[in-house]
Amino acid sequence: MAKKVLVAEPIADAGVALLREKGCEVDVSCGLSPEELLAAIPAYDALIVRSGTQVTREVVEAAANLRVIGRAGMGVDNVDVAAATERGIVVCNAPTSNIVSAAEHALALMLACARHVAQANASMHAGEWERSRFTGVELFEKTLAIFGLGRVGGLVAERARAFGMKLVGYDPYCSPERAEQLGVKLCDSVDDIVGVADFITVHLPKTEETIGMFGPKQFAAMKDGVILVNAARGGIYDEESLADFLAAGKIGAVGIDVHESEPCTNGPLHEFDNAILTPHLGAATKEAQQRAGVQIAEYVAAGLEGSIVPTAVNMAPVPPESIDVVGPYVPACQMMGRIAAQLLGDMPQSLSVEAAGSIAEADLSILVAGALGGILSYRRAGTVTPVNAESVAARHGIRVETARVSDAREYASAVTLRADGVEVGATLAAGGHAPRIVSLLGYKIDVAPARGALVFEYVDAPGRIGTIGTILGEAGVNITTMQIGTKPEEGCALVYMNVEGDVTDAVLGHLRDAVADLKNLWHVRL
Repeated sequence: MAKKVLVAEPIADAGVALLREKGCEVDVSCGLSPEELLAAIPAYDALIVRSGTQVTREVVEAAANLRVIGRAGMGVDNVDVAAATERGIVVCNAPTSNIVSAAEHALALMLACARHVAQANASMHAGEWERSRFTGVELFEKTLAIFGLGRVGGLVAERARAFGMKLVGYDPYCSPERAEQLGVKLCDSVDDIVGVADFITVHLPKTEETIGMFGPKQFAAMKDGVILVNAARGGIYDEESLADFLAAGKIGAVGIDVHESEPCTNGPLHEFDNAILTPHLGAATKEAQQRAGVQIAEYVAAGLEGSIVPTAVNMAPVPPESIDVVGPYVPACQMMGRIAAQLLGDMPQSLSVEAAGSIAEADLSILVAGALGGILSYRRAGTVTPVNAESVAARHGIRVETARVSDAREYASAVTLRADGVEVGATLAAGGHAPRIVSLLGYKIDVAPARGALVFEYVDAPGRIGTIGTILGEAGVNITTMQIGTKPEEGCALVYMNVEGDVTDAVLGHLRDAVADLKNLWHVRL
């Protein structure tokens, strides 16, 4: 059954198209009231919003089938992340979609303040010509203080350096190496910076520590005529206090794109000509909107498939290098989990995931989540995501272990899953990400699994394949590929056949009756 996705706010058409290409049923219903969203959400597997829709605890708890909440943009302030985490729902965003736009808007505000662009434009439209009134200042050789040297702050630093600005910064999470690369002199505290800056720009998240981070004490310590910019989150500058210092002339100008309360149509800064105010336009470019829509669609689709969602905000962060190494193995682990569940016919009591070769030292929690997700998705025993994998395993009484082996033998890397007595091993095809089964129940094989397969285990003897082929042919079932593994010491063989066609219970019964010394027969569906 197709996964259902509700798009509650506008995203790029390309994002909607991507979801549909991946087999999702997408409903675009923008402008829903809180009551309408609450009534609609139980039918959906995923929800995509921007900043206007409030995804409250009430909405999350009503969402019986919800697996992913995607925010087409950077912040997730409008989503109750704690409630989603409790329900095992992945919350993800598109944090890199608008970083260029946000950085450029910060620079635009800075230049507009420095050169009185808005005021001069208004004067010209009023039929005036007042050149002397709008004498500005250059950015060249001025000191710019950047608070927050993450993605956006880093881009601002790169661009400000091109203007010939001197850069200082404060970010307790920024390494000295990154600061040096950006050309920024790191300072240890806010107080060390505010007195030396000609321009100040903030690129910080909205947290308890950052709200009101700049108040009367900090404004008083600033240079006379300093220019302040905020294109990050509203409330980092205390607006009431900022208005007082702007009125007193201590602060020369401000460029504010984000506000303590939005929409903001009559705030404390509205009365000042030297306050350049924009209505949260940092991400409002065609390019950013396109990237946000496509990126969030990709991440939501990955979450619905049980794959890694690299921007999930409510799971342990996975370093990019780990994603690059183990990410391609997630579909293989899901596939092995589904096979193990079908061969077992029951919920396993133990699950072991062993990584070998080049992936042995990577973060294996992602692979465990993939394997567990495969088992539970086939058994229809509940939804599993990387967020709730550990608690789901505990709830179903599954003991989970991981192991690492440096030698993958003839492969660069491989993963082996063991669920009770069932063992499945896989690697990735050379030059791609397609998984191949390389061992099954202790038999060595090498086959790319298709959607449907028959697995036989029998006492090895001539004529077995001929009998199987005849029965399947008469039933209109086509064998597309086949691999045989043997255990000479036990005199047994295992055959893995990818098949196309309707393998009915009658066909399976005929095979069980006709194949001599048959030990096991499974119809595997992936």
